[in-house]
Amino acid sequence: MTEIDAKLVKELREKTGAGIMDCKKALEKSEGEIDKAVDHLREQGMARAAKKATRVTKEGTIYSYIHPGDKLGVLVEINCETDFVAKTEDFKNLVKDIAMQIAATNPLVVNRDELREEIVQKEKDIYKAQAKSENKPDKIIDRIIQGKLEKYFQEVCLLEQPFIKDEDCTVQERISEVIAKLGENIAVKRFARFRLGE
Repeated sequence: MTEIDAKLVKELREKTGAGIMDCKKALEKSEGEIDKAVDHLREQGMARAAKKATRVTKEGTIYSYIHPGDKLGVLVEINCETDFVAKTEDFKNLVKDIAMQIAATNPLVVNRDELREEIVQKEKDIYKAQAKSENKPDKIIDRIIQGKLEKYFQEVCLLEQPFIKDEDCTVQERISEVIAKLGENIAVKRFARFRLGE
């Protein structure tokens, strides 16, 4: 087994915020390669976050964000399990980031389950009509509709959008990273976005 340098553990810990033992194990598994260790910790974190996703969230915060210029504002409620976590810097930063995400991208809903069936059906009808007008073969039209629908969900569902500060991950993946770090379930409950004159 590779002997892991304490400096390496410290570097990984600063980079990820993970615990000392978790960092040491990740470095041992990745034979001292920092990038692989980061990936390993993220995978572990996602697995832990998935386990916590069913836990009840009744604490948290309601946060308001007003975009410079005072013409755009967001009100968002984000819940966690305890008041202690709601007061942490990591939680507060996540809440601010999500409020800015909503201001920048104007999602319709938190997740796809909240989209009304008639809205989804209308989109499907539009994609079907487009495919037919382009003379696409009938056998691939359903696949085309499904592909376009997934893109639509990524635009209008907050949790599926690419995260504005790191487009390699979605908003949900960013939340899962914070869940893994803080050890509590976190959920976006609701939001409202206001633009002057709308």
